[in-house]
Amino acid sequence: MRQLLIGFVVLITLTTSAMAAKYKVDHLEPMTWWVGMKNPKLQLLVHGKKIGDLKPSITYPGVTIESVSFVENPNYQFIDLMIDKNTKPGSFNIEFKKGDKVLLSYPYILNSRENDSSQRIGYSSKDVMYLITPDRFANGDESNDSLPEMIEKSDRSNKDGRHGGDIQGIINNLDYIENMGFTAIWVNPLLEDNQPQVTYHGYAITDYYQIDKRYGTNEDYVRLSKEAKDRGLGLIMDVVLNHCGSDHWWMKDMPTKDWINFKGEFSPCSHKRTTVEDTYASQEDKKHFSDGWFVQSMPDLNQRNSFMANYLIQNAIWWIEFADLTGLRVDTYPYSDKTFLSNWSSRLMNEYPNLNIVGEEWSLNPIIVSYWQQGKENKDGYTSSMPSMMDFPLNTAMVEGFKEDENWNSGFIKMYEMLANDFVYPDASNLVIFPDNHDMARIYDQLDRDNDLFKMVMAYTLTMRGIPQIFYGTEVLAKSDHGGDHGYLRMDFPGGWKGDKVNAFTGQGLSEDQIETQDYMRKLLNWRKNTPVIHHGELMHYAPVDGVYAYFRYDTKDKVMVVFNKNKEEIKLDTERFHEMLEGVSSFKNVVTGKSESLGDEILLPARSVIILEIE
Repeated sequence: MRQLLIGFVVLITLTTSAMAAKYKVDHLEPMTWWVGMKNPKLQLLVHGKKIGDLKPSITYPGVTIESVSFVENPNYQFIDLMIDKNTKPGSFNIEFKKGDKVLLSYPYILNSRENDSSQRIGYSSKDVMYLITPDRFANGDESNDSLPEMIEKSDRSNKDGRHGGDIQGIINNLDYIENMGFTAIWVNPLLEDNQPQVTYHGYAITDYYQIDKRYGTNEDYVRLSKEAKDRGLGLIMDVVLNHCGSDHWWMKDMPTKDWINFKGEFSPCSHKRTTVEDTYASQEDKKHFSDGWFVQSMPDLNQRNSFMANYLIQNAIWWIEFADLTGLRVDTYPYSDKTFLSNWSSRLMNEYPNLNIVGEEWSLNPIIVSYWQQGKENKDGYTSSMPSMMDFPLNTAMVEGFKEDENWNSGFIKMYEMLANDFVYPDASNLVIFPDNHDMARIYDQLDRDNDLFKMVMAYTLTMRGIPQIFYGTEVLAKSDHGGDHGYLRMDFPGGWKGDKVNAFTGQGLSEDQIETQDYMRKLLNWRKNTPVIHHGELMHYAPVDGVYAYFRYDTKDKVMVVFNKNKEEIKLDTERFHEMLEGVSSFKNVVTGKSESLGDEILLPARSVIILEIE
């Protein structure tokens, strides 16, 4: 009898094993979570061979399965969990059953949150962002340049290829970034982009939960965040909600037919941004903007699918918690479904009320940009919880204002009148301002490599209202060389690679102009870091006259006067016009020269220059 029982047990084991072989879990995302989140709900995406045939079960105090959704593809299921607020951190198994038999078991971990994680303080107008394209900044680990499992290999001779920059390269140079005076780092996407070509930019993501191995590991990203924070530098993640890469794992086995817009078939985006706000726009035009694909290699995600929407929301939260982020930047913001964007921003800001997130709306119309900012009362009733937007209107006005000849409708008047539009924004002080970015010709080239104009633009960017962003290499007069060609303007930072003859980190091999500019930028950045009136002060500007433009940043304690002179000769500026700001003032200190002077009836403005004066 005993032998028969043994044989029966063996038969059952073999049968169960044979059954289990029919099933598999290839992806379960998010792969971990946290207890104590404000929103107690969590939706797990489970993907694997015939996983839709099985029912999940969990036995862990405080965690319950509220529902399980099975979709048209039997290789998926979506598990909705409720995590009680008193649930303890720990691990458990998610068991997948056929009837009463457990055929698969998958381990899951609930972590404890960092202290006050929900109250984390995001970047603000006290910060200056340093924007880095990681593949082009510094190669700190040559062993990950080309990997067998990654399709595209390193080729530094190819302007559109991967050059080898990585997370370790950024970590190695955090002291440089700190010493320059920057206080936050926005890094272009670091997530896996395992496509056949032009992957260095990172915007065709093939795995939303993994750092690209050519940059490092998830743990390296956490280390970058920690070491940056130790130096007073916040870390900002570049988020892509609108599209993924065509080689993303789910493109080979989509959960639903509507997972990707236009049923997964390429249909080009119209790029007609105004259809979002246009009360006269046709539904056809709206669809071809929001649902159209950027290019064939970037399938457009359908955020109207509730599972996709949850996936993207939870992914952003996961990275904030996992890497202790200071905030996010959202790529191609208006291209996603607008209802989803409202929900996405609301969910994140509800979880992190002091976080900051900036969206990219590349419009030169401040009314269009303001549509998306938190607190805007839109005529169509649309509400957004996005705290910040990129200030493209001011960017264009600034470049034109400094380059153009002075006239009644050109030159500085462009900047003056653009700032007058600030009343359309709920909070103009929280906009991100910038001279250029990773999609533009370098500002030095835009200004025709005019050093005087370049210094004026940098002074304007670092003293104007808002949150300044500076693109890596700007501090050493980085050039585009081929106009707006992305492969060239995202140049290798000098000194980031072994054997570089020029090293901007140490100053070796830099020209006199580059050294002077780097010193100028370092002085302004560190001065700004320690000058609260520039962070939060009010702004009063005076209409430009004869190529001279002046404004003040001020609060109840301090005042800073900024004056630009585009003329080819020095100007004696009559101070009487500024009596509102200068009444009772007897002296000032020049921020750049460090010299203090008595304030008289006139201020001498050198030709083609900017002066920044601390009013004493």
